[in-house]
Amino acid sequence: MSKEDLVPKTFRALVESAERKFARVRDAPLHPYGGSGPQYGHFYHKVFKAYMRLWKYQQENRAKLMESGLQRWEIGEIASRIGQLYFNQYLRTSEARFLLEAYIFYEAIFHRKYFEGSAKDRGVRFKELRFYARFLMVSLILNRTEMVKLLVEKFKELVDDSKVNFRETNFKEWKLVVQEIVRFTKADPAFMNARPLRYTAMFDSYPASLPYVARFHAKRLLKFRDALLTSYRKNEVKFAELTLDTFRMLQCLEWEPTGSFYQKHPVESRENGVLADNSITSGLIDINLMADMTDPNLPPNPKKAVLYRPSVTQLIAVSAGNLT
Repeated sequence: MSKEDLVPKTFRALVESAERKFARVRDAPLHPYGGSGPQYGHFYHKVFKAYMRLWKYQQENRAKLMESGLQRWEIGEIASRIGQLYFNQYLRTSEARFLLEAYIFYEAIFHRKYFEGSAKDRGVRFKELRFYARFLMVSLILNRTEMVKLLVEKFKELVDDSKVNFRETNFKEWKLVVQEIVRFTKADPAFMNARPLRYTAMFDSYPASLPYVARFHAKRLLKFRDALLTSYRKNEVKFAELTLDTFRMLQCLEWEPTGSFYQKHPVESRENGVLADNSITSGLIDINLMADMTDPNLPPNPKKAVLYRPSVTQLIAVSAGNLT
């Protein structure tokens, strides 16, 4: 086998391996209770490792892969999957670092326009629509107001374009998703304010007391560690399976990152012989689930299970897992 054939064949093998591992966690509960703990944590680590190898390999062999027919949307699909994994890990652990990493990857996909030109392929268009929906969710939870506004407009345009270019396909469900996010942002005026719902040291405590927040929290005997968030009202304002009520509760039960800890310094590297910007918005992947990335200025967020209209059985199971 020639070297020209070896690179694309190895890449496809890595893709298949990563997808098989992802299939094992695809249906894992997106909360830390009721049997979704250690065993899935082990599987998630394997999935992250597989996608790390895949991403690194395509970076090192980008030129040869492009020559062999690799499409830009395929690169975007890999990055989007990694962003999805990070977001799922955030839901399972409530650790803000995973939410921030998901945002970094999605933002890189958005700015690099990996899915541009999807009007020629219906399958790729659906991948792009799913990417926008996931990026919107992450941006919403992170209170990235301007990005949400931009994404909503782009998402609307994409759905309208899809109805024109793929007339034989019904995009009614995606139109409903657009209506949901528009209704959600209009119904939540707090989202449009600069003041986040999360507890923010900058707003909620005297600036000079910031170094003492974590120390004070550590001395308290009672700590808020777990929460189960759900709501059952009819015709709730929601986006996907996140209702407005649970969104507000979620925000109120998290610490707003102070900002200083999450500043990443640019790292110079070369991609296909060209100097690449690997700053916080470049999409450089450094997957390390074991790294200590907690903000030293803040206590950890309490773990949370966000359930959308759960059955009684599911509610009891999660509650029981919460108490163990």
